[in-house]
Amino acid sequence: MIEENAERLAIAPTSTTRRQFVLGAGALFALAALPLPRAHAATDAAQKIADHFSSVKSMMGEFVQFGPRGEQTGGKFFIQRPGKLRFNYEKPSPMRVISDGKNVVIGNMKLKTWDLYPLSKTPLSLLLADKIDLGNQLVRDVKEESDLTTIVLGDKTIFGDSTITLMFDPKTYDLRQWTITDVQAKDTSVMIFNVQTGVNLDPSVFEIPYADVHAPRR
Repeated sequence: MIEENAERLAIAPTSTTRRQFVLGAGALFALAALPLPRAHAATDAAQKIADHFSSVKSMMGEFVQFGPRGEQTGGKFFIQRPGKLRFNYEKPSPMRVISDGKNVVIGNMKLKTWDLYPLSKTPLSLLLADKIDLGNQLVRDVKEESDLTTIVLGDKTIFGDSTITLMFDPKTYDLRQWTITDVQAKDTSVMIFNVQTGVNLDPSVFEIPYADVHAPRR
């Protein structure tokens, strides 16, 4: 089950409904699109947060992931704009998720198997860009509360049949959690903590072992 959730965490090519990318937290929000008079205000609020998020060029920290069946795992993550990301799951999970700016791979270190996707075909291309541009067609809803700002994104051309919910600190605009809800209404959520920003990350962190990726499967 952890392997399936790693796929959910990492990416969702628009042609694939089984693998979904996790980008926000707080699943099961039954949120409809906003009426047009409020949509512009909602998009402005979302864009303000997105501008702050995209201004953070590098970050690292720890995460806890909750699967749709209640399963839980954790690990460490690393992000560097543009386009680079790595999720290392803690043992006993053998999973790795790596984006090197061109491609994204999901690797099972125990089985020595890898799934490779073009970064441009995944939502990571939007979220790891130097500039995150949210249009009205992406923002389903923005909910502002005293302790949390929630943004729901959904667009078939980018996220397939899933919706992504992101939760931010309303004062600092820092990302707290993310969740994806797939077409079957199943949620995979991630909470991040001990986050450091503006860190210098070794380029090897984001290297994809292409020789292993392209090696014939046994």
